[in-house]
This record gives sequence, C-alpha cells and structure tokens, in this order.
Amino acid sequence: MRPAFRCWPAGRARRNGWGGLTNRVYRLGEAILRIPGDGTEAYIDRANEAEAARAAAAAGVSPEVLAVSPQSGIMVTRFIEGTVTMTPEAFAQRKGAPARAAAALRQLHRSGQVFPARFELFAMIDDYLALLAGKDVALPEGYHAVVREAASVRAALARNPAPLAPCHCDPLCENFLDTGTRMWIVDWEYSGMNDPMWDLGDLSVEAQFGPDQDEEMLTAYFGGPPQPEDRARMVIYKAMCDLLWTLWGLIQLANDNPADDFRAYADGRFARCRALMATDGFARHLAVLAGRD
Repeated sequence: MRPAFRCWPAGRARRNGWGGLTNRVYRLGEAILRIPGDGTEAYIDRANEAEAARAAAAAGVSPEVLAVSPQSGIMVTRFIEGTVTMTPEAFAQRKGAPARAAAALRQLHRSGQVFPARFELFAMIDDYLALLAGKDVALPEGYHAVVREAASVRAALARNPAPLAPCHCDPLCENFLDTGTRMWIVDWEYSGMNDPMWDLGDLSVEAQFGPDQDEEMLTAYFGGPPQPEDRARMVIYKAMCDLLWTLWGLIQLANDNPADDFRAYADGRFARCRALMATDGFARHLAVLAGRD
C-alpha cells in the first residue's frame, strides 16, 4: 500500500535522503504538499512563485497547482506517477536525459507565458550582499574583487540583451522529474523573465555536465548547433550562477540551516566561478558577446 504521508526531497540546494535543505515536502496520496523552510520569506516572493507555478503548469512543463497560499507559501500540486528525481548521476546514466531537460526548458521558454517577476542577476547579488551585511558570516576571500571583474560581463550582456522568456532560473537536477520519455520541472521559487541561456548554463553546472552533455543539451534545445552568441551566454552564465549561489549558500549558513555544510558549499561554488572566469575560453566567449570577436 502506498503511504499516505511521505517526506519527499526538495529545496534549492542538493538534497540527501528524503529531507530538504530549505523546504519540507510531503506526499499526500496523489498530491504533493510543500511547506516553506524557516527564513525563506526573507528572499522568496511567494506570490510570484504561485503565479509562475500556475503559468508553468499551463505551459505543460510542471504539475498542476491544486492549492496555494501566496501569504504562507504552502503549496499543493499534483503528484506525477512514474518519475525519477534527477541527480548528476542520473543525468549521466539515463540515456537522453540532457536532451529531455533541454526540450522541457525550450517548451517553457517558447510557451508565451509571462511570469510576474524579472530575474535580474546583478540586482540579486546586490540584494543578497545587503542581506548578508547584517549577518556574522564572512564572504569568501576575493568575492568583491570578482564582482568588480564581472562588470565586464554586465556590460556585455547589456550591450546585447537577449529577448526575455519565462525561465525557471534555478534548474537544480532535483527540480527535474524524468519519466524516461519526458522531463517535468518543479519548484518555481526563483523563476522570472530572464535570458533563456541562464537556465541552460545553470543546469550544466548543477548537473556537472561534461562537453558531450553540453552539446547534447544545446543541440536538442536549438535543433542543431547553437549560434556562437548563444553558446557564449551559456558558458558565461555557468560562472555567474556560481557567483550568485555562493551568496545563497552563505545566507543558509547565516540562518543556521543544519541540512548541509554551507560554508563548504559557498566556498566551492566561488572557487569554481573564479576558475572558469580565469580560463582563455571564458575570455573568448566574453569577447564574442561583447562584439570583439
């Protein structure tokens, strides 16, 4: 007999076992109940999330929203039978998984749905830094210097703005549910109108894609080889998502979230960001985006 009340994995960062790192999620028969984690109200707009979840369901990429409280953030969605919650290992082992994830993201991006919020990378970095200013948590050494270095990225993106589309903006592996023939996407806490290449770059980082998986994802998304500008955006966002989510990890540390070692999480993401930004390849992609190549 299927248990009537069962904990389900959830949260912004990688989960272990059945517990979430931020939210608590339970299965209630044929529904999923999500209860927001403590402290998330400081950086999550629950009304925006509720509208985006409904829009994503209308786009056919996310489960139906059965009930939601925009004030508390409690949400009930339809349970989808026969899915596997994805992990980096599952993306590596399940044939065609990067392509199926790309197809789901493309369906969302081209759906014509309009999310109420705008996902703005550098504004979020500023907001997170302001939130951390009142906390007793140290930034990784050199963080502000890398933010200043990223001014060139900000200028290049502003010079060549991408058409905005409804984006998930937090494409953790565990936010993808795979049936083997299609992917469903869940958890719309950070969603907003954004450059679609953010979703692809962030997914590549979270799923630990190698070059072959990146090519599978990009080819499936575009129906062939991507344009150099699109590839450049995807690679640049790999570094920028780590720059942003470093701060998210520090907020969890400041909130005494016991679910993971968030000091190591933040330091690891920042180190990966710096390493990518120091490569010749990153410089070449930035030159393409800035119109110098």
